[in-house]
Amino acid sequence: MKKIVFVGLSLAALTFGACKSEPKNDPKKDTVVTVEKSEMQTKTEQFVEVELTSDISTLSDNDKKMLPLLFEAAQIMDNLFWKEAYGDKEKLLASAKDAFEKQFLIINYGPWERLNGNKPFVQGVGEKPAGAQFYPADMTEEEFKALKDKNKESLYTMIRRGEDGALKSVWYHEEFKAEIEKAADLLKQAAALADDAGLKKYLELRAEALLTDDYLKSDMAWMDMKTNTIDFVIGPIENYEDAMFGYKAAHEAYILIKDKVWSDKLARFAKMLPEMQRSLPVPDKYKRDAVGTNSDLGAYDVVYYAGDCNAGSKTIAINLPNDPRVHASKGSRRLQLKNAMRAKFDQIMVPISKELIVDEQLKHVTFNAFFENVMFHETAHGIGIKKTINGKGSVDGALKKHATTIEEGKADILGLFLITKLHEKGEFTDQQLMDNYVTFMAGIFRSVRFGVSSSHGKANMLRFYYFQEMGAFTRDAATGKYKIDLEKMKVAMTSLSEKILTIQGDGDFEAADKWISEKGNISPELQADLDRVNAKGIPVDVIFKQGLDVLIK
Repeated sequence: MKKIVFVGLSLAALTFGACKSEPKNDPKKDTVVTVEKSEMQTKTEQFVEVELTSDISTLSDNDKKMLPLLFEAAQIMDNLFWKEAYGDKEKLLASAKDAFEKQFLIINYGPWERLNGNKPFVQGVGEKPAGAQFYPADMTEEEFKALKDKNKESLYTMIRRGEDGALKSVWYHEEFKAEIEKAADLLKQAAALADDAGLKKYLELRAEALLTDDYLKSDMAWMDMKTNTIDFVIGPIENYEDAMFGYKAAHEAYILIKDKVWSDKLARFAKMLPEMQRSLPVPDKYKRDAVGTNSDLGAYDVVYYAGDCNAGSKTIAINLPNDPRVHASKGSRRLQLKNAMRAKFDQIMVPISKELIVDEQLKHVTFNAFFENVMFHETAHGIGIKKTINGKGSVDGALKKHATTIEEGKADILGLFLITKLHEKGEFTDQQLMDNYVTFMAGIFRSVRFGVSSSHGKANMLRFYYFQEMGAFTRDAATGKYKIDLEKMKVAMTSLSEKILTIQGDGDFEAADKWISEKGNISPELQADLDRVNAKGIPVDVIFKQGLDVLIK
């Protein structure tokens, strides 16, 4: 069986300064020799390495036997994402000038810097194709729109040219036949070992889904799992990599171990979703969608990231499935990746806050508030509106390329809205609401360091400028630090929630397009503040030392 390990350099001993050189003592001379750092070394050292592990003592013997199979299947998803995002992984890595450039290629799954506007960092590669490798490089949008193929907009098809040069859609299970069949076989082997009935059924159905590109039954089975300790997310899931149309889902995988203590604390909120839906600050026509009550909130340690979720900025929470049919029937599951979340909070959020939040409000930047903000962001994805109120079809279809940006903006702001409502109901008694608001603002700074090439980055900037215009925060010109006004931020939060839900319900592409064009950018003043953060050597993000050999020592 192939050994699954983290490929690349160990960064644990590397520094994170922004300087380009470092002094070293020459043992043969009583002098100091300055060794210049390459640009690639400097960029690579902006990522702090975190070991992904968990307490597996509670796993059964069969669970432990299952793990190698899951790691191997996850690695297949990683390889497929390389093909979707770039192409020939091995050829690209072999062309690296040194170990640091190779490591940076691995971090970015290609030669484009994901946390810097997808700028190319390898000479001669050119700009990243908007449609990644999901479409032919020479295909125009007009040519795609003219294609008469009922499967062309499917999440699970590649667009290719036939022998005659004409466009056609090809199902993933056909495009990646050998890899998909191997992954499906591994899932079947894992299912045979599963002690938990729900996990067994899910793995069996997920194997079939990989082979057919029909994921509905396996998504339903995933929703029904309640007593499993191991969880496994695998397949083509999110469509962020397709920046041309947002149609195509990219492959990824997570291996997860449930934290039962934390999960029990979160369980009661899942039953409150219908009440939360009714409380939204919009007319009833914008919240008429039914909300499933089988939704699940849980906390997990993640022990492996593969593919899309491991590219660039690392995911710290999962809200799945994405299928609105599942939402209507069963809701969704929100999985908090507690160990990854803690790593980002300690290594990135706290140092950024010290630079950008006024000293007297730093006490309000807390891990519990960060955890809650992320949890209710994911919760908010499951409420709101999925179909337009005026016959334009689905919200995603009506908002087209802006759908994910508006949806991420909705989840952020409605998450804060829900937390506020729960505080008012007395659900949170161990902390101040101010903690959530200050931590929320600090989270904007953490996220926009990624730039605005992603939907998340654009959504954060829309919110930043809205808060600014509403007086929800002030900036001290002398220190460049920000102070939150709780009451004004509450008002801004409520009105922004209404604005976003209205754009979604109306399917107002023009309004979304205008808003994102005008506000989906970073101002010179804010950029100067972010540059100050970067000059302090605060990590841009985490990378993982992960694999079966890391988990089982």
